[in-house]
Amino acid sequence: MRTPLIAGNWKLFKTLEEVLAFAADIKSRAADVVGTEILVCPSFVYIKTLADALSGTNIQVGSQNVYWEDSGAFTGEVSAPMLSSVGASHAIIGHSERRQYFHETDETVNRRLFAALKGGLVPIVCVGETLAQREAGSTFAVVEAQLRDGLKGIDAGLAAKAVIAYEPVWAIGTGKTATPETAQEVHGFIRTTLGGLFGKDTASKIRILYGGSVKGDNIDALMAQVDIDGALVGGASLEPASFERIIRFKR
Repeated sequence: MRTPLIAGNWKLFKTLEEVLAFAADIKSRAADVVGTEILVCPSFVYIKTLADALSGTNIQVGSQNVYWEDSGAFTGEVSAPMLSSVGASHAIIGHSERRQYFHETDETVNRRLFAALKGGLVPIVCVGETLAQREAGSTFAVVEAQLRDGLKGIDAGLAAKAVIAYEPVWAIGTGKTATPETAQEVHGFIRTTLGGLFGKDTASKIRILYGGSVKGDNIDALMAQVDIDGALVGGASLEPASFERIIRFKR
């Protein structure tokens, strides 16, 4: 019922030449993949280049962030209308690195969420706990607060258009991955929380991605879990061969 989504987050990587080389390679590798949505999120400066290079393929292009105003005196920011106009279909919101290094909060996540939805972008809202929070037994409390505050004020109809990404902060770029069972436990909790916020029917439609050192050797076990609907992939999305293995996951 829920179409899997594999989203590559390139973070601060790749030059223009590398972007074009990736696009040329991945097109043939992904051409026969069906039943799975494929998304790549490069730096802002490459969105149009990549969207043009992948035009007519089964690969979409998204943004790593979005500002909450459409326009104005906000030097350095990029708005939803700007992103849509250059071919972006999705926007990652509230990634743990944005929270950690750029002081984003659940409040700013909420504002970005509304802007993305208004601008016709599919928001990928990130939630997840730090190692200290996990060790303190606060995982569920942290994730629930992030969901309630980050999704505050939207109705069930809008919520159904969103994607949630669970990214345990302690597993990002560390080589550590939550076991499939651990990930499923949190994903199941997220779906239950969404059910409380928007109703079980809406919750059953919202895709929940796992993000945290996703690789070719763990994607199959992760995707076998009932509430894991895809992946937010970091380093393994940078090379066409490793990304191909992930988009060709086996359930």
